Amino acid sequence: MSELPTLNNAPEKYNAPEKSLSDTCHVVYGCYALGFFIGLTWLVGVIIAYVKRDDAAGTWLATHYRWQIRSFWWSVLWGMLSAPIGFVLFLTIIGIPLAYALWGGLVAWMIYRVVRGWLLLKDGKPVPGM
Repeated sequence: MSELPTLNNAPEKYNAPEKSLSDTCHVVYGCYALGFFIGLTWLVGVIIAYVKRDDAAGTWLATHYRWQIRSFWWSVLWGMLSAPIGFVLFLTIIGIPLAYALWGGLVAWMIYRVVRGWLLLKDGKPVPGM
């Protein structure tokens, strides 16, 4: 009969809380990516990021959780500010391309944030400047 691994002779993955935090970070980026199709997952992702943020304090993964949380809140702010402006622009024929550019800029910025953060996480690197 095989023994269950103990903390002393367990494989490295059992002793590395960073592995769990890294996996959770991947889940948050996945929630954000899925959020482009199912908006509710953005909220799920930011809640997970807030819950795990303190666990990651002092590790390189803390930069990813900050990046994820800031990405969410800046997109909410930008979305709230651009919605009325975009709507008013959309009412005029000449403003339609400007409205689409405004909303397209928000989507492009969020895609950039998700892709950049996720690639850095995959490579095991912190987010610079965080």
